[in-house]
Amino acid sequence: MHFKIIFQHADFLVIYKPHGVSVHKDEQDTGLTTQLAEQLSVPQIWLVHRLDKVTSGLLILAKNATAAAELSRAFAEHKVKKTYLALSNQKPKKKQGWIKGDMQKARRGAWKLVKTSENPAITYFNTQSLAPNLRLFVLHPHTGKTHQLRVAMKSLGSPILGDALYSGHESDRTYLHAYRLQFCYQGEDFDIQAMPEAGELFLTYKQDLSNILFK
Repeated sequence: MHFKIIFQHADFLVIYKPHGVSVHKDEQDTGLTTQLAEQLSVPQIWLVHRLDKVTSGLLILAKNATAAAELSRAFAEHKVKKTYLALSNQKPKKKQGWIKGDMQKARRGAWKLVKTSENPAITYFNTQSLAPNLRLFVLHPHTGKTHQLRVAMKSLGSPILGDALYSGHESDRTYLHAYRLQFCYQGEDFDIQAMPEAGELFLTYKQDLSNILFK
């Protein structure tokens, strides 16, 4: 697989990860970092954060160990502002606000949100209608828990379209996309964006998405 490079820096790069591609090595597949190192003709590339296999969008990778440590620390300390786009065909319990709570393991590899807040997953969101029976959710995770946004959406009563694990209605993909990353690296500010490139609904309503995001 050839990965689209959205941005290059001497110490890191940002790629577009297609949905359905794992950031970790699957049983049969060569790992993403190995494939990317081959594509760039370099010995090694470092993963500094993760996206679920079903999620598309922006993924930062480091070109050296020092940059990997610094960028990993920025993610761990919640200094990277992340914006995701999600679609659902189910109306949420509220149209904007915070979703907070601890996450516990549920069945079949899923997670669930609980009412305690000892080490909570924290997400801010807003939503608006994109078409009849279709809503866009703009999600800002303030923590980086496994399946955080997918669980948050389910807790709103609006599971992500195509996300079978969390009761989303069947679709051609899981409609979750890592759209924007804002961060500082060695005193320089970066703001990197990439619209979704796959998914029938993302493409059908591309102009409407742009109008909402850029108004």
